[in-house]
Amino acid sequence: QVQLIESGGGLVQAGGSLKLSCAASARTFSVYAMGWFRPAPGKEREFVAGIIPSGRFTYYADSVKGRFTISRDNAKNTVYLQMNSLKPEDTAVYYCAARLIVSISTNEDQYDYWGQGTQVTVSS
Repeated sequence: QVQLIESGGGLVQAGGSLKLSCAASARTFSVYAMGWFRPAPGKEREFVAGIIPSGRFTYYADSVKGRFTISRDNAKNTVYLQMNSLKPEDTAVYYCAARLIVSISTNEDQYDYWGQGTQVTVSS
């Protein structure tokens, strides 16, 4: 069982930045691909960004490409989401997720473990 705890959410003005963190309890954190998701109309959650276990490859939704950066520190069992140039439409609860497969998936059903989420609110 892997526990994921997100932090770093808050209220920010449009154009501002936030950095989310997700701390994992797993001793073998470095074998999990990680993803960040947020709710979207018509879906429970939409993919935002993903990173493979080594951290060498990342993938982003078109809506955040060039603004958000996902990274990880396997020594600290933590994955991060740096969010810049935030827009009001980025307002959401952000969830991190882990899957015990080396590749990234944009499908929420392919992830095994989820955190409780952290609220991000962007004011205009």
